[in-house]
Amino acid sequence: MAAEPTVAEKLNELYQLQSIDSKIDEIEVLKGELPMEVSDLEDDIAGLSTRVQRLEAQVKELEQEANKHQSNIKEAEALIERYNTQLDNVKNNREYDALMKELEMQNLEIQLSEKKSRTARKEAENKEETLNATRERMEGKQKELESKKVELEQIISKTEKEEDKLRKLSEKARKNIEERLIRAYDKIRKTYRNGLAVVTVERNACGGCFNMIPPQLQLEIAMRKKIIVCEHCGRILVDDMIASVGEEEKQEAQEA
Repeated sequence: MAAEPTVAEKLNELYQLQSIDSKIDEIEVLKGELPMEVSDLEDDIAGLSTRVQRLEAQVKELEQEANKHQSNIKEAEALIERYNTQLDNVKNNREYDALMKELEMQNLEIQLSEKKSRTARKEAENKEETLNATRERMEGKQKELESKKVELEQIISKTEKEEDKLRKLSEKARKNIEERLIRAYDKIRKTYRNGLAVVTVERNACGGCFNMIPPQLQLEIAMRKKIIVCEHCGRILVDDMIASVGEEEKQEAQEA
């Protein structure tokens, strides 16, 4: 039956896990905001693409409407020509008045259709301008996306093997740490942007929040008899010799 790990060994394992995870964090920092920027650009392009399709449909619809009004004008002109011919053969005032009324109606139809056609054409032109501006903006976003992707792929190609190796080491290290400590470790990591859950005492201060650590508490940390957290930030505190001490204890245990 395996012996229960000492507190020093537990602290050492947590410290080693933190070291591995911090290297993974450094790679993520190297990538910077690129993954988010790529995702945002893809969303922007998808939105602009939808807008382009909608504007194209609107322009087409307005052009069809303008063409319909032009057809109405031609029909009215044809009727006017016919009515004018019929005027030469009217037999009474009633027929004359009826033809004159039809001519007046067709002239009004031409005026109305011309107005509607101009309005539709103008709207189509405005939509076309907006469409061209949207296309131009989308092309700009596409070029920016391609550039960001190339930049991100270059970083990934340089760090992928190292990152994969570190993630495997992190998973392996986690298996050696009891679940209770892992939960606490992960919770603390998520609390801080720099992801530091285990920190050393540096210049008599917490390596995470830099608040001073009382001398007596520093002695207790150095004794490695219990897990101690910073009363200000809640990070797990270790002395700067923990890594080497942990290795020595493992060797002694193996020799015993």
